[in-house]
Amino acid sequence: MIQASDITVLYCDFALLVINKPAGLSTLPDGYNLTLPHVKSILEQEHGRLWIVHRLDKQTSGVLLLARSAQAHRSLNTQFEQHLTSKIYHALVEGNPEWIEKTINLPLRPNGDRSHRTVVDHEKGKPALTHLKALKRFGNYSLLEAIPETGRTHQIRAHLSSESLVIFGDKLYGGRKHDNPSEIEAHAVDCLDLSKISMEGMGLHARSLEIIHPNSGQRIKFEAAYPAWWENALKLLRSTSLFE
Repeated sequence: MIQASDITVLYCDFALLVINKPAGLSTLPDGYNLTLPHVKSILEQEHGRLWIVHRLDKQTSGVLLLARSAQAHRSLNTQFEQHLTSKIYHALVEGNPEWIEKTINLPLRPNGDRSHRTVVDHEKGKPALTHLKALKRFGNYSLLEAIPETGRTHQIRAHLSSESLVIFGDKLYGGRKHDNPSEIEAHAVDCLDLSKISMEGMGLHARSLEIIHPNSGQRIKFEAAYPAWWENALKLLRSTSLFE
């Protein structure tokens, strides 16, 4: 079970608390099981009352911002509503896009079934805009940058799926569940002993978040390091002949 000691604090003052959320931890209580730990319940034990400003999917890691006062919460909510923040995600995907950069402008909506997927719907969907950039290519795998202009549920995951690109380990949108990164192009790395490398979550990481500090008015940027399994997976991919 994830505890406060497992969560890296990136920044803390009287107005803000910024963490590097580990995969496997929900931002808010689970509607089906209220006994499961979540960010708010764990961190409030040490930091007092906290306000959730935005969310990350349970299996997504990276920068998560919380407010430490109602005033800061209002200011930050306004920034997100008016698109004054800048969020950058990195995605490790199965697939190799033909483009270097691309903007996806496809409306999205929840599909309403028990899987809780988000789907493209040109009639009933809400506007959704994501800017994509290919950072590295590893044969049939790629490291992408994703900058969402809107904040729809599963937006990046659904938009990548529309491009036939599936986030590594994202079973909901068609990705294979790998128990460890040695399954990536295993034929190319049979000589490596990677049995101890385990995978946590999926290949979507909130790399950075830039906001206006609610007290000082200055822009401030927070960055979160990759999880250990990400580093190991990227090292593996770079070590193979598939690296470009």
